[in-house]
Amino acid sequence: MLSSIGIPGLILILIIALVIFGPSKLPEIGRAFGRTLTEFKSAAKDLTKDDDDDKDKPKKEPVVDLSVSSEDALKRVN
Repeated sequence: MLSSIGIPGLILILIIALVIFGPSKLPEIGRAFGRTLTEFKSAAKDLTKDDDDDKDKPKKEPVVDLSVSSEDALKRVN
């Protein structure tokens, strides 16, 4: 998507931003945008890491106690 903008398009966007916000606000806006982008990337990594961790964990098999007699099992159910 950004590859279709090109260098002339980026220069035009920078000039428009300079006219709208002024030279004193542009560094502040750039820093805020950078922090937002960094925070978004770290949150996305955390989400994908959590998904990968869930896939890597072995699923627990249910424990079956074979030492219990069928009569005791029926008593527990009822």
